[in-house]
Amino acid sequence: MQINLDFKGRHAFVFGGTTGINFGIAQAFARQGASVTVASRKRENVEAASEVLAKFGGPVHGVCADVRDFDAVGQAFAESVERFGPVDVLVSGAAGNFLCEAKDMSSNGFRVVVDIDLVGTFHVLRQAYDHLRKPGASVINITAPQSFVPMRYQAHASAAKAGVDQLTRVLALEWGGDGIRINSISPGPIEDTEGFRRLMAPTEQDRAAAQAHVPMHRFGAVDDIANLALFLGSPYAGYISGSLIPCDGGGALESVKTALELAGRSASAASKSA
Repeated sequence: MQINLDFKGRHAFVFGGTTGINFGIAQAFARQGASVTVASRKRENVEAASEVLAKFGGPVHGVCADVRDFDAVGQAFAESVERFGPVDVLVSGAAGNFLCEAKDMSSNGFRVVVDIDLVGTFHVLRQAYDHLRKPGASVINITAPQSFVPMRYQAHASAAKAGVDQLTRVLALEWGGDGIRINSISPGPIEDTEGFRRLMAPTEQDRAAAQAHVPMHRFGAVDDIANLALFLGSPYAGYISGSLIPCDGGGALESVKTALELAGRSASAASKSA
């Protein structure tokens, strides 16, 4: 089920919007009539996502850009705004992650996640600024529970996502006078995504352990996050800015912590025995 909000005539731009949660968000805005731009670094993902989004009947633009490349991100915005006009809703969701103990993590491994998750978010928001509708734009960063709950095997992602949360708050202060709202969504364990299968539930045992720790005793669906993004992008959320909003069934910080640490312990043991 999805909430029904009219985004006809509005431009939604989703970075990282070709797979997983972010693709679900892009579909939600397309379903509600928005002109949708999706950006990702893999051309095949951009083409496949654009083909699906076009079936909703609205204008769609797909562009290849790596969030680590500041100039490429700027070009992506320039191309899209030339087609659809100023950005009304921006979703910054590109991310990278893997499980590893800090003592076994290379400098490059740490840097790659920080570059994608934190520096990439800054690139997207900084390059977007001139193209955001003023007043009225809504910016939504996709963060993670490990931004505020320390988790073993997640030193890189925890540091990067904590930075994203603080960037959200700072820019809400700096850009609020322009009529730009900026918020973060922290998804809980969301089924049918690659990250969920790879990091949280690689086995049925891991899956059962994670689900047992969600107070609602179910995993989330992509629509749960998409509906929240639709709300934050709408006038109904017109006085919400600078907020970090968990969408987690009442306790994903507990279930995610359990699942990631169990999976990380297994991965660590496997690497030592190899």
